[in-house]
Order: sequence, then structure tokens, then C-alpha cells
Amino acid sequence: MALFDVTLDAQSGHARALSFETAHGTVCTPLFMPVGTSATVKGVRPETLKELGAQIILGNTYHLSLRPGADLIEEAGGLHSFMAYDGPILTDSGGFQIFSLADTLKLDDDGVNFSSIYDGAKIRWTPEINMEIQQKLGADIVMQLDQCPPYPATREFVQRAVDLSANWARRCLAAHTREDQALFGICQGGMNLDLRLESIRRLTEINDESLARGHKDFKGFGIGGYSVGEDHDVMFETLGEVARALPENKPRYLMGVGNPTTLVRAVHEGVDMFDCVLPTRTARMGTSFSSSGRMNMRNARFIHDFGPLDPQCDCPVCQKHSRSYIRHLVKQNEMLGSILLSIHNLYFLINLMNRAREAICADAYEEFYQEWMHSPAAKDY
Repeated sequence: MALFDVTLDAQSGHARALSFETAHGTVCTPLFMPVGTSATVKGVRPETLKELGAQIILGNTYHLSLRPGADLIEEAGGLHSFMAYDGPILTDSGGFQIFSLADTLKLDDDGVNFSSIYDGAKIRWTPEINMEIQQKLGADIVMQLDQCPPYPATREFVQRAVDLSANWARRCLAAHTREDQALFGICQGGMNLDLRLESIRRLTEINDESLARGHKDFKGFGIGGYSVGEDHDVMFETLGEVARALPENKPRYLMGVGNPTTLVRAVHEGVDMFDCVLPTRTARMGTSFSSSGRMNMRNARFIHDFGPLDPQCDCPVCQKHSRSYIRHLVKQNEMLGSILLSIHNLYFLINLMNRAREAICADAYEEFYQEWMHSPAAKDY
């Protein structure tokens, strides 16, 4: 199989099990991707990520381009060499960070001016500059530069984001030259179904025009601009139709989502890939995922509880450590507490998606979906 050629391994309802090759290994969906914003998944060694079954990890172009800088990472041999991780890596374009973190943002049709959150330095990005940076970083999958509108936003604002993102998608595709990287386009449109479908139509046209000229195509599509403040039930009013409007032969990546129930629901609607900081961020707050729901490990009820975090989990943490011990670590602000909870929470989501794939391959995803949605955990996520 050639790099990034997609195989449909199984389908159960709208849920899909795909596989494709990258320069650093085979990827099988549905999958959850741990986020390593600054070339590290906080507190978790690269070797441990592989042991947990992580198939792709993320780096963020905004942060990496500012600290330590794309030139330094390129000098080190790219992200894989820099962080000693030999599995597939995806880099987000950094567009979400620009539009959500920069108060001094100045936007025009050609690009965007913003200030570094680290030292206030003035920076100019165009789609071409963004592609140059991501190619230096050297990830297996890179994302187009887009405009991510907040929620709520006026229709006019969202329409502008759709227009700009489509124009930038065309320029990113033209500027991207690395054959060992896959470039994903990004669908925008807020909560407006018609604008979402317009965004997909324009991305598809750009893709087909490029192929007709004998040039590269988008190897997959991100679904951006969801989970930006709206209730997840609002997201699901349009997500299924949006996902299924995307090309059937390309991966569909719902960006920035890590709630277990949302993952199960989104796979049911035809989404393939997910990422989020939620499992590690909540771990640093002392929270554990489990098959019975979230658990605040600071709670006094765990003082004398010598059972595992989740009796149904076979992760390394649940095999060796008790709730009582982890509560002790959390209460004492010991860094090991956050590390162990991060490992467990990441495994929980990775394993959840592995189980989803098994159900799809058995043409039993509806049963898997209904079982989860009627479980105690579904009501707590």
C-alpha cells in the first residue's frame, strides 16, 4: 500500500474502521491521539506512549515555532528525532491558538499578524509560511492554516471564516511539497449546516482541481470549529451530516475532542480520528476516567480503597497501584500522581477506540454504542 492510501477495513452503520500507511507506521481507526503540544505529552515518556498503544501523537505548530523554533527542530532531524519518538506524528497548524490566544490579532486576506505569548514578538503568518514551518517540523500529517471562529459568532463572521479557510486551503495545498507528509484540509462553518456543507464543497473542488492538474490532493479532512464552547448536543445537531458529506475515501478528524461519550457518539456518526488535552489536563487536576464515570481522587472515600482505579481496566497503573495510593500522591501534590493518572486516562481513551474498532469489524457497533450510552459512565462525561 502506498503512503496515505486508505483502506476501508469494515463498516458498521455509519461507523468505519480504516487503515493507512505513514512514513512511521500503519494507522488504524477509529483512534484517539494524545496531545504533545510542545513535543511532549506532559509527564509521559515516548516509550510509554507506544506501550499504551498510541498510534499518532500531536505537536502544535504555534508553540513549537515559537519555542524552540522550527529551524532548531529541523536541525535536530525533525520532530521524530528531536523527541526520540519513532511513531506517526501530526502537527496542528496553530490556527486555533492564533485566533483564541492572541488579543492583538490582525487578519487580512493574505495572512495574519499576531504576538507571541512568550515574549510579545510580532509574527506574520501566511499559508505559505505555515506550510514551510510544518515541513521543517517534519510530522507525518500536517493541517492547513485556517480561521477557527468562536462560539457564539455571527453568521457573517462564520461565513468570513469559511471563505478565508477555503482560500488558505488552496494556497496550503499549492505550497506543500513534502511527499512523505499528508496534508489535511479543514472544514469550518460553525453550527450552520449550510455553511459547513459549503466549506466541504469548496474543499472538494480545490482537491479535485489539484488532482486534475497532476498535483497533490488532501489526504484527509479535519472538522474544525466544534467543541469551542457550545454544548455537545448542539454539535451533534449537525456533526453527522457534516462528517458524511466529506469524501468517503479519506479520514475524518474531529479536532479537539476527548470526552469519552462524545468519541463514542462521533464514531457512530462516521468520524475516524480525535485528539484532546482532556485526559492529561484532568489528570493534573487529580481526576481519573473510569468505566463508572469520572473520579476525583482527592475525595476522602478513597483513603482506605486498595482496589485499582478501574476494575475493568488493564492498563499498567490499574495493574499495580491502588486508589488509596494515587489519592495519597494527589493530596501530597507529588508529580507521580499526575503521571500515573495521565497514563491511565490516555489508555482509557486509546482502549475505548480499540474496542470501538473491534465492534465495527464484528459489525456490532450499534450494540457497542447502545451499551455505552446506557452505562453509568455515559451520564458522567
